Amino acid sequence: MLFSLIVVMINFLACNSNYTSKKKGYFKIDLPEHQYQKFDNPSFPYSFEYPVYASIIQDSTYFDSTPENDFWINVDFPDYKARLFMSYKIIGGLAPFKLKQQDGTYKDSLGVNKFDLMVNDAFNLTNKNDVVASAITDSLMMTENGVSGIYFKVAGNAATANQFFLSDTTRNFIRGALYFDATPNADSLKPVQEFLKQDMEHLINTFKWSSSSIQRMPLKPSTP
Repeated sequence: MLFSLIVVMINFLACNSNYTSKKKGYFKIDLPEHQYQKFDNPSFPYSFEYPVYASIIQDSTYFDSTPENDFWINVDFPDYKARLFMSYKIIGGLAPFKLKQQDGTYKDSLGVNKFDLMVNDAFNLTNKNDVVASAITDSLMMTENGVSGIYFKVAGNAATANQFFLSDTTRNFIRGALYFDATPNADSLKPVQEFLKQDMEHLINTFKWSSSSIQRMPLKPSTP
């Protein structure tokens, strides 16, 4: 009897209650209009356009390592706690690396930047996210400025969801990766990710190699 009464009450409440499912939402973030300025330092081997709400900082340390030349930069987005790391390498140039010895210590050494190896490194660095990524896609790019490369999109809670590299295959190679100073969460970061992805695409589409700077650069950087 008691069970029947409970069932009747539940049915009565269900028929007389209005229920609306809640849609998935995100924190409201006021995003500015996309506006750009030019980075065109005559001493650099490249130029591009970047947002007016970002700043360019020369990278003196890259994840506890020392950049091999003066053309490594960060594009900082302080309002969104985001940073686009851009690492430049000279194809055929020398790069320092740590060589492990038999006693377990490491010795400073030099290696040649080879185009195919740098392409493999770009893919390998992206694929390090496969543990947390739900998907990784790569797309071949060719811009109106004649610049080619690969764009990587990493889905899921990866540390960096947007990466790319650009190269002329003979002299210049640059890799970019967008990181956030926050715990990776694809849902909460999605609005800002999509916003900054447009800025990365604009940077790529306006990117140019500077022939005058290339001619003044040495083929091999100075050894450390």
